[in-house]
Amino acid sequence: MLNMDAEAFEALVTDELDRLPDDMVEGLDNVVFVVADRPEDGSLDLLGLYDGWALTERDRYGGGELPDRIIVYREPHLDICADEDELRDEVHTTLVHEIAHFYGIDDERLHELGWA
Repeated sequence: MLNMDAEAFEALVTDELDRLPDDMVEGLDNVVFVVADRPEDGSLDLLGLYDGWALTERDRYGGGELPDRIIVYREPHLDICADEDELRDEVHTTLVHEIAHFYGIDDERLHELGWA
């Protein structure tokens, strides 16, 4: 298990977010990125979560909605990664995976594309 405090992990997530292609992140509307230690259930099984309405479902989206959230969980990532390079790769994959959910790409399609 890798050891990294919350501040350093958040900086790594921000760095990986900055490395994503512009066309992937420019379309994100009303979405915030959040780093949390663990999922609400306390498990280490979930690396990230998209909490909101996919772009394909935004016809149900009203004005004044709270931003959708993409949550990256620190402790589950640290639990499965042996070093910082592996951690960066895993955080990158998690970000792409959760952003894909924003665009309406489901887990089945992500598996086909090799991102899940």
